Amino acid sequence: MKKQFDKKRRNPQGLKVGDNMWLKAKNIYSKQPSKKLGQKRYIFFKISKDISQEAFQIKLLERWMIHNVFNEDLLTLCKEPYFKEQHMDPASLPPEIINKEEEYEVKEVKNYRKQEHNTYFLVH
Repeated sequence: MKKQFDKKRRNPQGLKVGDNMWLKAKNIYSKQPSKKLGQKRYIFFKISKDISQEAFQIKLLERWMIHNVFNEDLLTLCKEPYFKEQHMDPASLPPEIINKEEEYEVKEVKNYRKQEHNTYFLVH
């Protein structure tokens, strides 16, 4: 019975040290108003160590203060895009996380509105 169970648990993606990975945002804290508006996954992390058959240690950004070992279910192998239009621009990189709050660079404030006791800004 164990042999049949292990057939399905043997690294089906073929992950190895040095691969670029997508990291699913399933257990990552975000300040988005809802999960629907948040990022679904974060990009370009490298596997630095193979912990076990199902767990991998990845090299996170220094400003991220989270544990760096993830299950293989949360990692997806990153494939090179076929066309140059598919490359992601650097502006879509993950935000800086400082003291559990996301920080972005703001080029300009385009508009604002007040609603009840809150002020909402439209930024670029």
